[in-house]
Formats: sequence, C-alpha cells, structure tokens
Amino acid sequence: MIKFDKKRLDKIIRYGRKQKTIVFGDLMVDQYLWGNVSRISPEAPVPVINIASEQIRFGGAANVAYNIQSRSVL
Repeated sequence: MIKFDKKRLDKIIRYGRKQKTIVFGDLMVDQYLWGNVSRISPEAPVPVINIASEQIRFGGAANVAYNIQSRSVL
C-alpha cells in the first residue's frame, strides 16, 4: 500500500490542477432510495421499505469525471 503525507498530497493536487484529464470507463446510472423500514418480508428475510424520496445520478466513470471537475474549481 502506498502512503502519502499531507505535503506530498498537496503537491500532487496542485500539479493535477494544471493538467488535462481524460476518464475512460462505463457510464452507469445510480438510483438512491430513502425511506423507512416498515417490516421484514415474510417471503424472504429482506426489509420492506416505504420510500420517501428518490434520486438518480450518473455513476461509474461519469461520477469520477464529475468529481474531478468539481474539485478543479476549488
């Protein structure tokens, strides 16, 4: 395992902000569901959830690209 101290990580981040980056990978769609567990299903030991909200976001390589882009404007 590679270990970095804070000084080295800061140097890498400063250098990376000056570089162009390309991300290769799969585009996925992630779905997040929030709610409360009301009971355990009698057919299988899984929770039955009353969904309160839902969010859909890009995942996979698109999420990586978004994270890189959002950090570059700081």
